[in-house]
Amino acid sequence: MASNHSTAEEQQRPVRHNSEGPKKHIIAFIFSILLTLVAFAAVAAGEINKSFIYIIIMGCAMLQVFVQMAFWMHMKDRGHVFATVGILMGVFIAFTCIVMAEYWVWW
Repeated sequence: MASNHSTAEEQQRPVRHNSEGPKKHIIAFIFSILLTLVAFAAVAAGEINKSFIYIIIMGCAMLQVFVQMAFWMHMKDRGHVFATVGILMGVFIAFTCIVMAEYWVWW
């Protein structure tokens, strides 16, 4: 029969926690700064087509959201189901409000 008691050696072993360390945070911070600089440079150039600038800004914004959620809010880790559902519901409600506002203005 298996015993639920641990031996003295098991009790003395240090518990190791899985930590990320600062390396991933520094890389995410540098990537966020680069995305911001790319968006700023696209607008500051002035000679680029406005439609292309909008595409660049929206692409940088979507990547920025991914970086913020994955590395700063730790949404890539397990156990964040409630937060993920809340964020997705917020996106759904915001998208619905935008579509309703456009129909209200155009019709």
